[in-house]
Amino acid sequence: MKRIDISAETPVARTRRVRRMYRELHELYPYAHCELDFRSPLELLVATILSAQTTDVGVNKVTPTLFARYPDAAAYAGADRAELEELLRPTGFFRAKANSLITLGQALVERFDGEVPPRMADLVTLPGVGRKTANVVLGNAFGIPGLTVDTHFGRLVRRMGWTDETDPVKVESAVGALVPRKEWTMLSHVLIFHGRRMCHAKKPACGVCPVARWCPSYGEGELDPDKARKLLKYEMSPAAVASA
Repeated sequence: MKRIDISAETPVARTRRVRRMYRELHELYPYAHCELDFRSPLELLVATILSAQTTDVGVNKVTPTLFARYPDAAAYAGADRAELEELLRPTGFFRAKANSLITLGQALVERFDGEVPPRMADLVTLPGVGRKTANVVLGNAFGIPGLTVDTHFGRLVRRMGWTDETDPVKVESAVGALVPRKEWTMLSHVLIFHGRRMCHAKKPACGVCPVARWCPSYGEGELDPDKARKLLKYEMSPAAVASA
């Protein structure tokens, strides 16, 4: 298989290629979802803030105790800093994160009656909340489509030649123009799953990638199917393993 050349790709051709790649990846990961455990918008907002510089798995180990101890915004607003820091210690940067949660709770109580607002314009005014975090909450807690431009998302869309933008806001705008808005949240999950499981930063498993034929970076990773299959991480659906 030869690497595809997209140097002369027209905007229409790029849109078609991107949507074809998304369809293939969606078939590979039909179960893609937010991997942070939550039961409410507040829990997801808190978990997403805690996920900075650590893994979702690590956050999910801490949040059951955290959510039980601090069930609402008022509880975070009035939290004992030392106690909260100790609970957050395993997530790293625990002092900064504790401060974010305390000030977040205060802002929610003072400005939004203790409720997480379902609007981007409001969410990004909260302590510790940027567009990425806001889109996670909007898409997964409120069902409002959003693109979560995290490390995996940005890396993959550049590697796959969807955009060459590096600024997250510009990436969000560029990719959003290529895929129907209703698909934005699922697209985010699918790309994050693919980045964690197959299209790794240092050594992607190109030899078993279902979108390799449309990827301008094909060949940067392992091409031998047997060796590539050994690079796969986390769970893969039976159908995906069989097709690989």
